[in-house]
Amino acid sequence: MRSPLCATKVVAALSVLALACATAPILARQLLGAPLDGREPIAVFIADGDGRTGFRSSDRQLAQWAFEAWQRTAGDGLRLVNRPEPEATVRLYWAAPNDGQYGEMRSVTVGGRRGAEVFVRPDMTALGDEISGRARRDPLLRDTIVYLTCLHELGHAFGLVHTRNFEDVMYFFGYGGDIADYFGRYRARLRSRNDIASTSGLSASDERVMRSLYPPVPRS
Repeated sequence: MRSPLCATKVVAALSVLALACATAPILARQLLGAPLDGREPIAVFIADGDGRTGFRSSDRQLAQWAFEAWQRTAGDGLRLVNRPEPEATVRLYWAAPNDGQYGEMRSVTVGGRRGAEVFVRPDMTALGDEISGRARRDPLLRDTIVYLTCLHELGHAFGLVHTRNFEDVMYFFGYGGDIADYFGRYRARLRSRNDIASTSGLSASDERVMRSLYPPVPRS
C-alpha cells in the first residue's frame, strides 16, 4: 500500500502510519482482492532485512506470528508451509525508509499460481516524533506496529480488503480514526513480547471474512 512520505506530521501520520494510505491504482487493485488457491498448501517465505531498513532479527518472528494468526483463523481451510524464496507463493520483505511506503502488497504469479509479495517497513522514524518517540521508549509498542502491519498486509495477500470498522486489522485510515489508539489498544493487551504469539490482533469481523474466503477443504 504505497504512500509517499509527507512533509508534515499530520499528513505523515495519516499516510505513513495508516497501514493503508495507498495511491488510487494500488487501492483499486486491492479492492479486487480474491483468495489464493487453498486446495494445496501455500508456500510462504520471510526475508531477512538489514540495518538500512531498521530491521531487527526478531522481526522475522513477528512476521511468522502474523502468518500463524491467519492460519489459526482459517483452520482447515488454509495450510501454510515455509519454503525457500523461489518456491514461495507469499513472500514478505522489509522495506527501506526511502522506499516510500509503510506497508504494501503486490500481486504476483508464482509457478502459474496467483501469489503476493508483501513489503513492511520496520523503521519508526517516519511515523512522527510523538509515536516514534514512544516506540523507542517502549519496545512492545514498536513490535506492535511492525506486527500489525505484517498482519494487515498479509490480510491483503490472502484476499481481504479494507474496511470501515475501526476494530478490524483491515481498517483503512482514510476513513479517519485515532491512530495512536489503534496501536495502543493492542499494545495494552500485551505483558511481554511472547504474548504476541497468542494475541492475534484480528477482530471477529476479520475472522469471519477469512473463514468465508477459506472454507474447509475436503482432504483425500
